[in-house]
Amino acid sequence: MAHAAANGGHDAHAHDHEHDHESLKTFGFWIFLITDVILFGSLFATYMVLHQNTNGGPTPEELFKMPGIIAETFILLTSSFTSGLAVLGMNKGNMKQLIGWLIVTVILGASFVGLEVSEFVTMVNHEGASISTSAFLSGFFALVGTHGLHVSVGLIWMIGLILQLRRRGITAVTKRKVEIISLYWHFLDVVWIFVFTIVYLMGVM
Repeated sequence: MAHAAANGGHDAHAHDHEHDHESLKTFGFWIFLITDVILFGSLFATYMVLHQNTNGGPTPEELFKMPGIIAETFILLTSSFTSGLAVLGMNKGNMKQLIGWLIVTVILGASFVGLEVSEFVTMVNHEGASISTSAFLSGFFALVGTHGLHVSVGLIWMIGLILQLRRRGITAVTKRKVEIISLYWHFLDVVWIFVFTIVYLMGVM
């Protein structure tokens, strides 16, 4: 009896320790997110200072093809919704729904990156607009490229998490990871809304 009580106490202590460990990792992610906010804030500020310095090169009005940009925006916003559905599935304990919506999110995110790479290639190869053409384009490629890089990292992270979920199922660790990747993905969507408004909409107006 005493032995069982001791084991119960040990298990409870181990559970509390695991919970604290996961909470600490979540807190660490919030610190990372704050540094990312500072990074993007600096890139936005730099772009705003440089965006009128075209050096005789292509202007935003000449470069930006809004139908493609609107398609990118729609795809990324939809992927934020599907990542939320994945978390909903996880909270219901539905592994099939969780993994299914994460896969849909990956497909949408990859489509976004593909369209953005296509946009960059067209700018460089057909418009002669590279990162060294003007201060405006340096600011543009630094800001939009950094966001695209973050999305690409998120995709790799999400694919790794899908594989881990298939092996381990929904545990305290994988649950925390799903919640964090979803938060990260929503953050990238918010950043893109600012990119869409400040870079593209203001650029063509």
